[in-house]
Amino acid sequence: MSDKIQRLVGRMRSGLKDVSPSKIRAFDQEVSEIPGIIKLTLGEPDFDTPEHIKEAAIRSIRANHSHYPQSAGTPGLRQAAANFLDKKYQLHYTADNVVVTVGATEAISVAIGAVVNQGDKVIIPTPIWPMYIPIAQMQGADPVFIDTSADDYVLTPKRLEETIQQYGDQVKAVVLNFPSNPTGITYRREDTKAIAAVLKKYDVFVISDEIYSELTYGDSHVSVAEYLPEQTILINGVSKSHAMTGWRIGIICAPEPIVQQIFKLHQFSVTTATYVAQDAAQEAFENGFDDGQVMRAEYEKRGRFVYEQMKAMGFGVSQPQGAFYLFCELPAWLDEDEDSFCHHLAYDYQVAVAAGTPFGPGGENHIRISYASSMAQLREAMKRLKAYMATKQPE
Repeated sequence: MSDKIQRLVGRMRSGLKDVSPSKIRAFDQEVSEIPGIIKLTLGEPDFDTPEHIKEAAIRSIRANHSHYPQSAGTPGLRQAAANFLDKKYQLHYTADNVVVTVGATEAISVAIGAVVNQGDKVIIPTPIWPMYIPIAQMQGADPVFIDTSADDYVLTPKRLEETIQQYGDQVKAVVLNFPSNPTGITYRREDTKAIAAVLKKYDVFVISDEIYSELTYGDSHVSVAEYLPEQTILINGVSKSHAMTGWRIGIICAPEPIVQQIFKLHQFSVTTATYVAQDAAQEAFENGFDDGQVMRAEYEKRGRFVYEQMKAMGFGVSQPQGAFYLFCELPAWLDEDEDSFCHHLAYDYQVAVAAGTPFGPGGENHIRISYASSMAQLREAMKRLKAYMATKQPE
């Protein structure tokens, strides 16, 4: 690196030097070159986008929808998303409450960016999808972690209230994610209601990422926005519910005055999501009302299989309640840390899983398994994992 470049890098935004690229994606990319690898690392549905959605995209192309759509999203998609959320989760949104984003990731970024100032506190229950943490840091906020591992990975009202009172008016937002990545745990109605009762007492934003809402096992998903419509910035989309990760369509819903402020950050960041993808997402919301149910049934079967296998091998693991992840604690007798475990399992036995530490406090000594793979691959992966564990058994 030349002296000039080194000096220029030194003048860049100071907070960026404290932010590392995603370790999970870096490891996934690294192990992708291993011959015969079975990757259980990323939250990538193995289902294809339903045919009727793909046909809608083709019609969109033929209709020459290759120009700029409205920055907030096409009126048709915004209304379709509002209708979907109303019918599914009793959330009374209109198109004016919706902004279409480039995936849920952009939704998280602009939601946090629109509400925090330098030094504000953002409460983040962990373990959690790591993306929230650097986004909050890059926006100048200070993450405040609540380790939920001792409470079955559910944020308790007591701990939430204690944390808000500890930091007072410095707390600007609370992040929720359920069903959860990485734990596969969700908040039942009584949990959601109890958390909402605490949050209602304070002027804090609730940034609730419910992208896995259609993949809830047992009871139907209950959105925190049902109880806190004035405070909630709801994030959802079609990536997981309709196997559309690569289409990059997310949505933000909130009261109109709040959405108008978020929209500014969205507009001046990306202008708009692509027209064809928006037309496809509109079809998903309008005519794919139950597309996620077939996938959910298959994920539930796969999750139960992997859960039973991991439990039998001695891992500490909770029964999955939603999404398509298991968060597994390494057995106490295993004389190996999580990074070494993941490395040797990938290179010696061709199975890749994600290490738990990047998911925040409570993730140490854990691994995350994504079971969004075929049952055949999962059976083979568990067979290989058993073989690896057999080499580690104490004598």
